[in-house]
Amino acid sequence: MCCAGRRLSDFCDRIFYLPVLSGCSIGHVNEWRISRRTACKLLAGTSALVKAGADERHMFLALNSVLVSNRVSWPDFPKLAARAGFPGTDVMLDAAMNAGAEATNALLHGLKLKAAAINFPVEFRKDEATFQAGLAKLDAQAKFAADIQCPRIVTYILPSSETPKEELRRVYKARFTQSADVLNRHGVRLGLEFLGPLHLRRQFPHEFIWRMNEMLAFAKECGPNVGLLLDTWHWHHAGATTEDILAAGRERIVHVHFNDAPNLPPEQIRDNQRLLPGEGVINLVGFLQALQTIGYTDALSVEVFGRLNDKRPEEAAKVGLESSLPVFRKANVPEG
Repeated sequence: MCCAGRRLSDFCDRIFYLPVLSGCSIGHVNEWRISRRTACKLLAGTSALVKAGADERHMFLALNSVLVSNRVSWPDFPKLAARAGFPGTDVMLDAAMNAGAEATNALLHGLKLKAAAINFPVEFRKDEATFQAGLAKLDAQAKFAADIQCPRIVTYILPSSETPKEELRRVYKARFTQSADVLNRHGVRLGLEFLGPLHLRRQFPHEFIWRMNEMLAFAKECGPNVGLLLDTWHWHHAGATTEDILAAGRERIVHVHFNDAPNLPPEQIRDNQRLLPGEGVINLVGFLQALQTIGYTDALSVEVFGRLNDKRPEEAAKVGLESSLPVFRKANVPEG
């Protein structure tokens, strides 16, 4: 028997005397005896309830600033998320850090919101001096992320470049490895997003990583806490499948973006012209079911470029949530 088992046995060996109110006289206290067997049954029942609560944690939808055309600042942004009915919100790092972890936690707790993800704050695309200057601030930023229970930081990587692929790969690997080491001190994960549309792959002379399995392999090289920011749009346009999600597994899916795509040939697809979940041709049902299969229980941020630019932020947020929920129901996947 383990030590926990011995403690439980010792605990149950006693007979408990608990004061309870008599049913016939308010304020009159009777003595209630609980036997060892009854006590153990009560404890076992409590343990089962706790375990059931843990097992029932589900993935949840979060508000992304793109959905409201980046027109709402912090702390109004999470307040908007709560009014619209989102269970989660992306976090605007600079403004939230200025407020402090205690104030940010109080804000989110008061709004009954879960923190979804934070954009990677280090500029890794420019020269080494710029990268190192940003890296010097990352430890404090990672600590803040952990303190507000948002151990997920994410960024995108363009699928083409002015720099030859192997040269750029070496630079990015070194920079993301250094960054991941800093994040790992605080239990924070880094999600790298691959971009699938053809026009982005042809934007610059040299093609870079744009397939899901290749980005996953690259992420693994950068550190044990590095995985994917998985966007349904890019998943679809990169030709990835539900099998790729299953192969990646829960530990390598750091965060998810949720949206849909029109039925157009690759040459006509533009990254800033997306659809709301359920309006297009992406296999969102299979996508959600694959996430459920691997046990993903973190956020899906609704990130829809272009579709709601003419809507007020309040309306855009509500429409984003209301379009997403039926997809979960169709997939028979719980949310929230």
